[in-house]
Amino acid sequence: MPVPRPRHLCSVAAALALTFAAPATATAGTASPDAPAALREVMFVGNNWDGTADVIASTGDFARIGRIGVVPDKAQRMAEINADPIRWIYFQAIRNGVGEGHDQFVDDMYSTPDGRSVVVSRPSFADVVSIDLATGSLNWRFPVSGYRADHMAVSPDGTRVAVSASTSNTVHVLDIGTGRQVGSFGTGDKPHENIFTRDGKYIWNMSIGDVNTALDAPWLDWTKGNRRITVVDATTFRQVKVIDMRERLDAIGLGDYSDAVRPAVFSPDESTLYFQVSFFNGFFEYDLATDRITRTKTLPKNPATSEDRTTWVNDSRHHGLSMSPDGARICVAGTMDDYATVVDRTTLKEGPLVGAAKPYWATVSGDGTHCVISESGADQVTAIDFATGEKSVSVPVGDHPQRVRLGHVTAGWTGPSAG
Repeated sequence: MPVPRPRHLCSVAAALALTFAAPATATAGTASPDAPAALREVMFVGNNWDGTADVIASTGDFARIGRIGVVPDKAQRMAEINADPIRWIYFQAIRNGVGEGHDQFVDDMYSTPDGRSVVVSRPSFADVVSIDLATGSLNWRFPVSGYRADHMAVSPDGTRVAVSASTSNTVHVLDIGTGRQVGSFGTGDKPHENIFTRDGKYIWNMSIGDVNTALDAPWLDWTKGNRRITVVDATTFRQVKVIDMRERLDAIGLGDYSDAVRPAVFSPDESTLYFQVSFFNGFFEYDLATDRITRTKTLPKNPATSEDRTTWVNDSRHHGLSMSPDGARICVAGTMDDYATVVDRTTLKEGPLVGAAKPYWATVSGDGTHCVISESGADQVTAIDFATGEKSVSVPVGDHPQRVRLGHVTAGWTGPSAG
C-alpha cells in the first residue's frame, strides 16, 4: 500500500502546478486576469491558547512574516456554547482537561492551493473553518460531529482535508474550497493523527483512546479504549485495513507498553512506518510488508522528568516525529523530557539532545535541511540541522505553539488588511 511523500515535496509540487497553470492564450509579459497569484512557501504555526497562527519563512532565518487570528467569530461561538448546557460542559472539560486550563483554539491548519486561505481545526469550538488570509474573515465553517475537532491532513493535490472528530470517533473529509463534506468514516476511540498516502488513494487514522484519565498505570491500560490504526479508501471511505499495535507489541514482549499510536511518519520508500506511543520515551519501526514491529528505539530520559505518569500531558512522553527527505534521519520531539534529537535511521543512534521546552511537534523545513519543532513551553519554534543535529535558530511565536505545517501565501503577504 502506498504511503506519503515528505510533506514539503507535496507543497512544492502544488506550488509548481499553480505557478504554471496560466492559460495557454496568455502572451509573454501580459498578465491574464485568470492567472493564479504568485505564491510564497511559508510555515504556519498554530498558537493553540492564543487563537492565532504565526506565519514564518519556511527556510533560512525562519523569520516571522505575519500573524492571523483564527477565532474572528469568537463572540458568536461563545454565545452558542453558553446557550447549550451540553456544549458548555464539553467546552469546560476541554479547557480543564486536554487544554491544561486553557481554551484550545487551533489544533491544526493547512493553506489552500491558491495561498489565499488557511483551513483551521478548532478543538474548543468543535469545528473546522476557512479564513481569508487577506481579510481575516471566515469563508466557511464546518461543525464536526461531537464536541471536539483535532488533527487534520490534506490530500496531496490540496483539494481535500481530513479532520478527526475526537469525541464521536469519526473522521470527516471536506472539500478544502467549500467546506462541503465529501465523506466520513468511523475510527477507534479518540481519532488523532491522519495521513493521506502520496497518491491520495488512502487515509490512515490513528486513534489514541482516553488520554485525559488518571488511569495511567500499565495494568490499567485496558481502560484507555479501543486504539487502532484505521486505513480507508479515500474515494469510497470504506475500511481497507485495521492494525492493532497491541498484538504487534505483545509479539515482541512489550505487553506493558501502550498501543496508542501518536505522531507517525512513513519512510520515503513507502515500506516502513515510524511511530510514537503514549508514555514511551522513544519510537518503533513497523514494516508494512511483514506486518510486524522490526525495531525499538528507546531514547534517554530527562532525570528532571517526574516518573509519575499522571503528570505527563495527555499521556504523552514524546510527541512529534519528522524525517529528512532522503530518509536518513528521524527528528524526535521529546515532549516531557524537554529536548529534541536527530536519530540516524540506519543505526538508530541519537545525536545531541537539543534542550527544548515541552516540544510538541516536529516537521521539515521547506528546503528539507532542518527539522522544525514547536516549543509549547517557551512560545517559540526551533530549527535543528538534520546534518549536524545542532540547533540553528529559534523564533518567538504566540502562546503554546503546537502544530507546524508547510503552506503558501500570496507573494508579498504580511497579514490581513486592517479593513
